[in-house]
Amino acid sequence: MDYTQDLPSHSATVTSPGSRDGSDPDSEQTVGQISAMPSVVDFSKPAEKDQEKNDEPCMCKEAQKARRDHGWRKVVRNFTPSWFAVNMGTGIVSILLHNLPYNGIWLYWISVVIFCLNVGLFTTFLSISIARYTIYPEIWPAMIRHPAQSLFLGTFPMGLATIINMVVFAWALWWFDMAVSLACAMYVPFAIMHLHETAPLSKMTAAWLLPIVAPIVAAASGGIVAEVLPNPQHALWTVIASYILWGTGVPLAMVVLVIYFQRLTLHKLPPKEVIVSVFLPLGPLGQGGFGIMQLGKVAMHLFPQTNTLTLSNSTINSGEILYVMGWLMATIMWGFALVWMFFAAATITRAKFPFNMGWWGFTFPLGVFTASTTQMGKELPSTFFNVFGTV
Repeated sequence: MDYTQDLPSHSATVTSPGSRDGSDPDSEQTVGQISAMPSVVDFSKPAEKDQEKNDEPCMCKEAQKARRDHGWRKVVRNFTPSWFAVNMGTGIVSILLHNLPYNGIWLYWISVVIFCLNVGLFTTFLSISIARYTIYPEIWPAMIRHPAQSLFLGTFPMGLATIINMVVFAWALWWFDMAVSLACAMYVPFAIMHLHETAPLSKMTAAWLLPIVAPIVAAASGGIVAEVLPNPQHALWTVIASYILWGTGVPLAMVVLVIYFQRLTLHKLPPKEVIVSVFLPLGPLGQGGFGIMQLGKVAMHLFPQTNTLTLSNSTINSGEILYVMGWLMATIMWGFALVWMFFAAATITRAKFPFNMGWWGFTFPLGVFTASTTQMGKELPSTFFNVFGTV
């Protein structure tokens, strides 16, 4: 039987082509994107209208199983991957407080407290997730086929990356994060093409970017980890792998941004329930810019030590070329991010929007855009970028 229709959905109202602001109830359709968390899972609904009678005993069995769930079992059953977005938002705050150009010892200790909170939240969410798919193994394939929940698989490696960035010696943990990020970035888009039901463009939100941003975040984390590795060869492997990760995520994110721009122009702005999703395009642009600068900075010092890309009878440092090119690409991406930040700021000023889980959708993108800004201020150096990033 098909459990996909019985998964808890993050209900969000998406406007159809006939509505401009989502105010017409007849033009709204519910899809799971970035809204409030579900409360119950109903396995009592039939997966298909023409379901065969011999499936009814099995369905009734699952319905009875769902009704028996209460207390902690109900929490475990209804837990979804989107909760790892909390780690993304919490983790980027601790990183920013630790790396702000105008810093103080009090900000350092606040960042440590928030980091410990992030580790505690991540451990809790991971434990609940393991329990969910162990106790209810049938939910995993159904979740993969769900057009909304599967997108949030990318929040797991991105939430883990915020912990790795603060604990820079976790090299083995970074390789695990890299593997999970690649799996999310490659399989989830394929699942959209192959497994998910065909949906009109009006139902699309920027949540499509979530699994794709994961390798970009892992690439930036790789640059941070490689900078402190004592073994130059290990650092070189990490840098090369990070460049590959960056090349995997950034071009694909640009493709999705084009589709998302078309969706906004043809079907107008998303409704207020998912309005904060307009900040998500800042994620790949901000993190991509920060990552390419960080990798170039590491390559500038690392490549001469390992004789990487060294030309015979030449004094040219190939790492310096990557450093300059990285800064140039980061500047271009920063400018492109400014456009999307204007779109997002102009969008949220149109009307009030209710608090829901989707608010975590703009904490991380704004945070990585700030990280890219402050990094540019350090590399130039530039007071303008330092002040702009701090503000």
